[in-house]
Amino acid sequence: MDLLGRLFGDGDEPRVALFVDGPNVLRDEFDVDLDDVREAAAEAGQLTATRLYLDEHATPGLIQAAEARGFEVIVTSGDVDVRLAVDVTQFAVEDRADVIAIASRDTDFKPAIEAANARGCRTFAIAPGEFGRSDALRNAATERVTLEEESDDDSPTLVGYDG
Repeated sequence: MDLLGRLFGDGDEPRVALFVDGPNVLRDEFDVDLDDVREAAAEAGQLTATRLYLDEHATPGLIQAAEARGFEVIVTSGDVDVRLAVDVTQFAVEDRADVIAIASRDTDFKPAIEAANARGCRTFAIAPGEFGRSDALRNAATERVTLEEESDDDSPTLVGYDG
């Protein structure tokens, strides 16, 4: 593949936009690593957007660590749900992605998934664990995955919210 193909994609792989609901995923009880979320979404194609949505309670260390992992961090002054749902819908309507991946346990994103489906996007629900799984979100999405519970290894995790 040439340099432009590596930089902008060769057109063969689906474009994947990943949206992570930070307050609902990055909680102590889930022990989620953002690298695992990224890897799960990358199974669907080439990541062209990786966004982590956080509220004003996020620690500076969490923001810095997420940015170091290549995530675009979007901090809202309140509940992140509306901003994330609007962005998902905008990506689908503007044809900015072939696959919309949402990492969350929140049923509130079901309408955004349905809107993306209606625009012809594949949709991918990523649950932080069995306990954190929204069946409504999973059933609305065309594809789904539940992240495995982390083992007691030394791999780094990002936990920025306490449940």
